[in-house]
Amino acid sequence: MTMDMSAEGENFVEDVKNELSRIDSLPVNEHADNFESVHQNLERALSTIDGL
Repeated sequence: MTMDMSAEGENFVEDVKNELSRIDSLPVNEHADNFESVHQNLERALSTIDGL
């Protein structure tokens, strides 16, 4: 099974890009926690590819 770049997939990518842009505007001491949240979301999404 391959990941379909449906509207849902495209929305996820846009959400990640928006979150990364938002992190840039935060104080540096808040970056790590927010990057960790993005990382966890990416890991979850990647774990659904090919049934991993």
